[in-house]
Amino acid sequence: MKLVGEGFYWDKLKIGDKFKTFGRTIFETDIINFVSCVGMLESLFIDQEYRKTHSAIQGHAAPAMLTLSLAEGLTLNSTGQSTGLAFLNMKLDVLGPVIVNDTIHVEIEVLEAKKTSKSNRGLVKTKNQVINQNGKCVVEYTPLRLMEGSGKIVK
Repeated sequence: MKLVGEGFYWDKLKIGDKFKTFGRTIFETDIINFVSCVGMLESLFIDQEYRKTHSAIQGHAAPAMLTLSLAEGLTLNSTGQSTGLAFLNMKLDVLGPVIVNDTIHVEIEVLEAKKTSKSNRGLVKTKNQVINQNGKCVVEYTPLRLMEGSGKIVK
């Protein structure tokens, strides 16, 4: 029986494959929970009055690491469930703010998919663009992941 929601196998991916995740709206509660959980209690994130006079951004901005974390959640729930083995590396560029009530999704392009020397595992590098509701890329990152193969040993 096929498992619902199973992720992609590295050896079934082709360079140039593109995918889009579902969206996720960022709420005030997301920001407060995140900054409280990780101890990022900066005034810009928790003090509305301070933000009014000191922020370079209009509105309540989400920390870039929250945006990245939500993007990874959207991505892994749809591409790496039970097939993703390790997150190895990434390059990250924050290109714009994410504000309370923005809705983001992730657009993914496969840049590399190659076999490792062990078993049927492979390395998959993608370009992940976090896109807001206006179609603007706000974060771009290129994760390199170790992923499971489809079961066949690929030579």
